[in-house]
Amino acid sequence: MLALATDFQARCLADPQLEHPFSHQGNPEHVQRLADYWGEVFGGPPVYSQSYGGHSGMLGIHANQGAEAELADRFVACFVAALDGAHLPADPELRAALSGYIRWATDEVMTYPPPAPGSGGVGHAALGLRRSTTLSR
Repeated sequence: MLALATDFQARCLADPQLEHPFSHQGNPEHVQRLADYWGEVFGGPPVYSQSYGGHSGMLGIHANQGAEAELADRFVACFVAALDGAHLPADPELRAALSGYIRWATDEVMTYPPPAPGSGGVGHAALGLRRSTTLSR
């Protein structure tokens, strides 16, 4: 997962529209955390959940940002390209599962509108997010 996260991050930084949000993350551990998150949702150990709050923790960071829909499509395209860049197997079933998950997760993040001005935002806990994100094997 670290190779996938590293390639994905590089692609996002090279993308003229994704570069801005990806270059302002402020967390030098972003790539490792991304690898931990994806490792967990794709059936690995719950490293991200134990350390950073799991899927609802990720939503607390990335939802409610008011991103344009085009960014979501570019995000997914970078992920799909990173599958090749990270030399993941070309197995169509695997690729479909990985791509389907990233599309679902990206679409979910995009469903949360930005907070109303002066509202202080809506924390992810207030959203009632308890969904399991682990793909069945």
